[in-house]
Amino acid sequence: MDFREFRRAGHLPTLLCAFLYFTISCMVWMMVGALATSIIPDLGELSDSQKGLMVAVPVLGGALLRLVLGPLADHIGAKKTALIGLALTLVPLLMGWLWSNSYMEVLLVGLLLGVAGASFAVALPLASRWYPPQYQGLVLGIAGAGNVGTALATFLGPWVASSWGWHAAFGIALVPVLATLALVVFLAKDRPTQPAPKTLADYASVLKIADAGWFCFFYAITFGGFVGLVSFLGIFFHDQYALTKVQAGAFATLCAFTGSMTRPLGGYLSDRFGGIRVLTWLYLGVAATMAGVSALPALGPCTLLLVTGMTLLGMGNGAVFQLVAQRFPGEIGVITGLVGAAGGLGGFVLPNALGSLRQLTQSYGGGFLAFALVGAAGAVALFFVGRTWEGTFLGERLGRRGPADAGTRRNA
Repeated sequence: MDFREFRRAGHLPTLLCAFLYFTISCMVWMMVGALATSIIPDLGELSDSQKGLMVAVPVLGGALLRLVLGPLADHIGAKKTALIGLALTLVPLLMGWLWSNSYMEVLLVGLLLGVAGASFAVALPLASRWYPPQYQGLVLGIAGAGNVGTALATFLGPWVASSWGWHAAFGIALVPVLATLALVVFLAKDRPTQPAPKTLADYASVLKIADAGWFCFFYAITFGGFVGLVSFLGIFFHDQYALTKVQAGAFATLCAFTGSMTRPLGGYLSDRFGGIRVLTWLYLGVAATMAGVSALPALGPCTLLLVTGMTLLGMGNGAVFQLVAQRFPGEIGVITGLVGAAGGLGGFVLPNALGSLRQLTQSYGGGFLAFALVGAAGAVALFFVGRTWEGTFLGERLGRRGPADAGTRRNA
């Protein structure tokens, strides 16, 4: 690829702003989970289910607000929506810094931080609308790489909290958010010609299609599993292996980083070998690794299993959307919002399940075993629904592409 041609094809400053906006927003979104081992001792005696709910609430907020920011970006433009999202993100950060001292107050802060988690629905159209189809994969990959912000949260959060306290961590986070807001103001631009805004009827029409429900289920496993584990692993490593807060954050960062960087690889492998085949094997791999974690082995083997599992989940995110783009090429904006929201809901359920089952059984093993079964269920469901897809939209795509691509499409 000629980089000079790529630069001329779109608006590079906007692409960089979209990446930065998504990165910093992901970092802020995961702050409650990243700081959980420091917050929990200051809130009195919390049950395991309360711990799970506390780190899961920001994920729920992100899922719900994604359905707000996505349509808002369609109607008023992605740049204005990004600025609104960044400005609103300052509110819970100020509350976490200067106000929150009780469990309910931390829950409210976490819920409001969901506006940062909804940034995915804004950052991607902000960048992608500038570029022609031949660059969409690269552009979406660059903007989507902002998932690495989750690793920044788990790495920096415990370290800052150990030095200055968890309240100060929220205050310090104001600095990168304000800097990003300023960069978006001066550097980012909306493309002069914008697509027609989507209506509620557009969303309702997609919801009536059964395949949309399947994709919501599949993404709830992959993205929900990834973001749910990112938010909870600090607590898990601290409680299960008696690591310090900073050590637990470092181990959680290792898992988060690998999962956040492998999404493009999942899309590439799906293009090469077929989305159904790749995603099925990824689900089976997730089931195997989470079953291994459920045995609660020593720290080294457990970390290896979790890193592998998070890598597979990250690849699964790319594989799901490779199939989504083939099934809904004309409704990609609408379906992305719905499927993304479902992924967030999955990320809300998982930490709650891990905490609640730990409270019931006095072990984290049951929660990870349950997630392993969910991964296996995804593979089984994909096996059956994939047969239908091969006879409909995947088969039709094969017919249009011709026999030269038969090997790739047959493997789908």
